[in-house]
Amino acid sequence: MISQKAQVVLLLDAEVVNSLQVGINFKKSPEDGKSYILYKSKSGLKACKNQCKHQGGLFIKDIEDLDGRTVKCTKHNWKLNMLTMKYMNPPDSFMQDELEVEYLGDGGLQLVELNPPDPWLANPRERLVLKEGEVKVTYLTHACMELQLGERRFMFDPWLKGPAFARGWWLLHEPPADALDRLCAADLIYISHIHSDHLSYPTLKVLSERRPDAPIYVGDTSRPVFWYLEQSQVKLTNINVVPFGVWQNVDEHLRFMILMDGIHPEMDTCIIVEYKGHMILNTVDCTRPNGGRLPQSVDLMMSDFAGGASGFPMTFYGGKYSDSWKADFIKTERKKLLNYKAELVKTLEPRIFCPFAGYFVEAHPSDRYIKDTNVKNSAEALNALINKIRPDTLTWTPKPGSVLDLGLALSDPTNSGAITFPPASTQIYKVSWEFDLYLDELRSAISSEIFKHQNWIQFYYTWAGFQNYNLVIRVIETDDKFVHVTDGWDYLVDFLDLSFPKKRPEREHFYLELKNRLSVMRYVVLHGRLWDDLYIGFQNRISRDPDIYHHRFWNHFQTELPVTRPDWDQFLQLQASTNGVKTRVEERRSLCVVS
Repeated sequence: MISQKAQVVLLLDAEVVNSLQVGINFKKSPEDGKSYILYKSKSGLKACKNQCKHQGGLFIKDIEDLDGRTVKCTKHNWKLNMLTMKYMNPPDSFMQDELEVEYLGDGGLQLVELNPPDPWLANPRERLVLKEGEVKVTYLTHACMELQLGERRFMFDPWLKGPAFARGWWLLHEPPADALDRLCAADLIYISHIHSDHLSYPTLKVLSERRPDAPIYVGDTSRPVFWYLEQSQVKLTNINVVPFGVWQNVDEHLRFMILMDGIHPEMDTCIIVEYKGHMILNTVDCTRPNGGRLPQSVDLMMSDFAGGASGFPMTFYGGKYSDSWKADFIKTERKKLLNYKAELVKTLEPRIFCPFAGYFVEAHPSDRYIKDTNVKNSAEALNALINKIRPDTLTWTPKPGSVLDLGLALSDPTNSGAITFPPASTQIYKVSWEFDLYLDELRSAISSEIFKHQNWIQFYYTWAGFQNYNLVIRVIETDDKFVHVTDGWDYLVDFLDLSFPKKRPEREHFYLELKNRLSVMRYVVLHGRLWDDLYIGFQNRISRDPDIYHHRFWNHFQTELPVTRPDWDQFLQLQASTNGVKTRVEERRSLCVVS
């Protein structure tokens, strides 16, 4: 079977993008002459093919629509609302398939289509009746679920120990006491993407010590999921990279398929697991899983729900970023996320829905401000909304150790035995996190020899490979309260020519000021880690002038840094050689003075 690919169907340069008018825009591809519709609103762009799903007719603007949101098919006058992507006439007929809008670093954009769009339809299998106890789903913590499928056990995204994103995220729930034993006994382990709340090296270190050949499956993302494995010194020997959109057959009853995210195909993935014709869909953290096209009426759907998994706006300061502005923004974004997830469930009509992958907390005392500010959705709130707009879907709000018997739940959703709750005495929430054990590892980078030489700055940013962009950043190393430390570095980087000026250039330029916690910044630099540890981990404070987002810069430092760490041994050798030359020159000068 051919793997699923992301295909660019239309490319627009910055000039054309800037000329798009608010409302409906029609564009043709110069390569094949195919037509596309882009709808521009305050919330961004939506796009689709200019092709009616009824009988393939072309759309034109609907002159009867005073809001400028509707297009009309030239064949049978079917009408499509571009804001909602729903057909209005006739109502409740189709949803239009959206194309992904990917913004480019130069201000242009491209429309992307996944092909084939619905690969799970290949080789359909008959749905067989599930016996009681045959399929059990056990929630462990955060995004970690264990699926018992007949005789097989399938584990998702095991984060069971330690922090994520350097020291910014900690587990909210206490995993069941036997969670690590369950992991080490799993027949299959799926890890969705590189973020450390899903790819947890402290957890995998335990697995590697007890069962290094445990079979792990990841998607074939352009940024390899296990790019950091060798440097981590975690010894895992059975990592399988599988193509997107292809069924992976485990046995006669069990198979799974990994799909890419439409917004972040370079990194994020989701998964469909099928057992005896029954599908379990786990969309994990995908923004638009499989470009928004997903199987209908799956037996169990799982997704994230919480929000708050970003440095914006909590870590920003200056200008409009008051606490009240942040609170209003976060409240609005939380509501948007709840509505999006609920509408997705309403559209897909799963038999059972479970919100998970959002149970983290900014537990360290130094992050109390983030914890108080970064208010998240609750799983209960999402399920209550789903119960209101899609009452036919059974919702499950799990606690660590909760078990869903899928066969029982499908045969009788009212059966109280379908869901088993942990005993009343079970400790649900964590009360301690071994902070010092993990913070000491970060602090160990502070005294590294490389930071005694100012040239590390040039060496590191040359290694990073980002330039030819009119952005200047000021990086300030700070203590935990984001106050500059006397022995920390404070420097400028001009990415236009990758220079390191003493003061800001006279020319007009974009400017970012980044206050980074000393231990985390140096750990990231020393090990060549992605800047997600700083940004998503809330380990910096950011000010920008003007107040705009620099996608090209952040995308590079969050996903596109080299996969091999900087060669600091070579750097130190160069420093020793340079210092040796300086010493010999000084000795000659001394001899000349003496003589």
